[in-house]
Amino acid sequence: MQQAGDLLGCCWPAPLAAARRPLESVSWLAGMAVITSRCCGDPRRLQKMGYEKFLAAVRRELPRWGGKIVRHSVVRGLWDALGGTAGVAAQRPGALERLQLLLEDWRELRMRLAATENRMVTVLENLGLAELAASIDGVSPLSAAVILAETGDPRRFSSARAVVKHAGLNPQEHESATMRGPARISRRGRPGLRAAAWRAVWGALRHNTVLQAKHARLTGRDANRLADGQARTACAAALLRWLWAVLTTGRAWDARIAAGQSTDRPVMAAAA
Repeated sequence: MQQAGDLLGCCWPAPLAAARRPLESVSWLAGMAVITSRCCGDPRRLQKMGYEKFLAAVRRELPRWGGKIVRHSVVRGLWDALGGTAGVAAQRPGALERLQLLLEDWRELRMRLAATENRMVTVLENLGLAELAASIDGVSPLSAAVILAETGDPRRFSSARAVVKHAGLNPQEHESATMRGPARISRRGRPGLRAAAWRAVWGALRHNTVLQAKHARLTGRDANRLADGQARTACAAALLRWLWAVLTTGRAWDARIAAGQSTDRPVMAAAA
């Protein structure tokens, strides 16, 4: 989709201002699909159809992108952009034709990705793990499925620390006989697992009060204060430890235990 942004930035940048993250907005994608398929290289032609007919066409296109509710502010922004003159007009017809092909490729990719995600969650449900994983506030079954796709059976790890090490999120001292540097994560594990845990943290931080408190403590303490990214990395490691605990013990996540307010520690369940 970087190509789509580059094409519009060159020949017709006005639509990029219609949404804050245009290439992630289904209303924007549906609207651009309507424009590129009907404008014949000149977006101003669509002004003849009127806004109401344009909005109706976007509504009909929206389900093809997995959307249900149209964002009127985005569609109105695209409508206003039809008269935009910025950009290289001579390149506009060819660029919009190429953009139409890119949008179709992106739509097909989104459909395949959604189907794959549904299958992953179904497998997690069939294993009886979806509810346990979702007991961690802010963690979706899909996030857990992506993580488990990288770890395999969590019971093959002897401890939560081993899972963190497998991801390369364990801290490592940088020192020698003559110098000592700051501790950093080792990055010696699976990059895919690190990425999955990192992405899961962004969603979990909005809903998990224990993670929020941990992040605030790490970024607000006087000694050894961490930057936002470093604190999120520490939260990603904590998330992996929690996920290992609930899946290997068969017990739902307990915020009191996670926050260190309870000494109750469930033991690992026997392997099936």
